[in-house]
Amino acid sequence: EVQLVESGGGLVQAGGSLRLSCAASGFTTEFTFDSYIPGWFRQAPGNEREGVSCIRTTGTSAFYRDSVKGRFTISSDNAKNTVYLQMNNLKPEDTGVYYCAADRYYFGLGTLYTYWGQGTQVTVSS
Repeated sequence: EVQLVESGGGLVQAGGSLRLSCAASGFTTEFTFDSYIPGWFRQAPGNEREGVSCIRTTGTSAFYRDSVKGRFTISSDNAKNTVYLQMNNLKPEDTGVYYCAADRYYFGLGTLYTYWGQGTQVTVSS
């Protein structure tokens, strides 16, 4: 089964940067990393989980939620089975637990992904 492990979270001041990583494993010879669509989500206390970004690992198509456009960049390294989320100019409202997710078919910012990581905390102080 596909497993996702996030890392790179932490405490940063507003205006700072963080890069999150999501290491994926558990693929088969039939369905490798590039058979899946990875995405990043976040959840702040008291709020629902929301989609941040997703990317097609076989190309460059990507989605971003409006509030992070121009500040966040998603990328994938298929050779390392890893997805990244570069977050620049962070704001206090970006605070939350960030989750990595993957699905064979769904490409979007809804929470319809099949596989989920455990999350990594991002805290942005003002």
